Amino acid sequence: MASSVSNVLKEKGVEVFSGVMSFRVPNLILAGIGVLGRLGPTAAEMGAQRALIVTDKGVMDAGIGRRVKDLLEKAGIWAEIYDGVISDPDIACAEACVEAAKKNSYDLIVGVGGGSSMDVAATAAVMLTNPGKVSDYLGVNLVKRPGIPTILIPTTAGTGAEVTPYAAIGDTGGKLKKSIISPYIFARVSIVDPELTLSMPPSVTSSSGIDALSHAIESYAHTQATPMTDLFAKEAIMLIGRSLRDAVANGQNLGARCNMSMGSLFAGIALANTGGTGVHALAHALGGHFHATHGVACGLLLPYVMEHYVSGNVPKFAQIASFLGERADHGPLLDQAHGAARAVKAIYRDLRIPQSLTELKIPEEAIPVMAKSAVTMTRMIEGNPRNITVEDAIQIYKKAL
Repeated sequence: MASSVSNVLKEKGVEVFSGVMSFRVPNLILAGIGVLGRLGPTAAEMGAQRALIVTDKGVMDAGIGRRVKDLLEKAGIWAEIYDGVISDPDIACAEACVEAAKKNSYDLIVGVGGGSSMDVAATAAVMLTNPGKVSDYLGVNLVKRPGIPTILIPTTAGTGAEVTPYAAIGDTGGKLKKSIISPYIFARVSIVDPELTLSMPPSVTSSSGIDALSHAIESYAHTQATPMTDLFAKEAIMLIGRSLRDAVANGQNLGARCNMSMGSLFAGIALANTGGTGVHALAHALGGHFHATHGVACGLLLPYVMEHYVSGNVPKFAQIASFLGERADHGPLLDQAHGAARAVKAIYRDLRIPQSLTELKIPEEAIPVMAKSAVTMTRMIEGNPRNITVEDAIQIYKKAL
């Protein structure tokens, strides 16, 4: 798809998008309070008979894994649970799940949890129908055959993995988080029930929520943004901007939880159709070298990358500022645009997560190495509204110290 910036024409003073738009989402999205109850009938309609539930210990401790199993069995579907997923899974974690999935003739994989569980579930699904190792498929469009069907169910409001074609897997050897990127990663069905996020602690609510906000802002400012992706990104920015603080302060606030779940969903849809930008490139490099939680890494770096980007698309950043509640003062548009980063910094200061790279014990001398790693992620860097060089990346990291 050509850049939206070069495909906006003015017809009688009105901007008209003249490019070609493509748009992909899962086959079915079920979203709303209590919608998990439709899991069993939905899986039965898909013809499932044997399901593997892929999750982690935390989801099991919260009782959600058992609940999912009961719902499937009530619908006559035999189900087993694999709960060996770790946070920010690496290749070894993904391979272990694949081996477990090969032990029985499963015809459905249900991923339940945060992005880690859903990414590992999607990876296992495609590895059941494609030869080789997980590492063979880290990249773009390397998966040749569809996997077995998946149902992805988030218990956090952040990654949007339930609606994206990306499965992020850590490559510890290269100290980078890489992804299997393929339309075959898309879930057959996504089930987004805000009630499942009520048990999230404040720290996870914060880190996952700022990750979702990053997706939305990156998508809105992306060079491949279209009117369709802008619809979802704009709504996500507004929902998250007005609800994240409330969800962190009071985890039982179902209204805030619902807004965050929908905001994460919409941000994921936008991201799936644009891709990430330099925020994710720098965050992946930080996470790869120092195992920083992805949401925390994105949140720390987001406002500083935004400050760098502003001159690349001043009107859009002025709009982002307004979506986040920054009042337009009728001053220069550039000043309004800088309000977007100020608004994100204000949100981040209120969240219960580390506020600087120094708090994460990241040494300043590691910055040049991380910067060089970040700019090698050309798929993300190419979507930037303003290019990021190695020196630019160094300065962004230093601002976040």
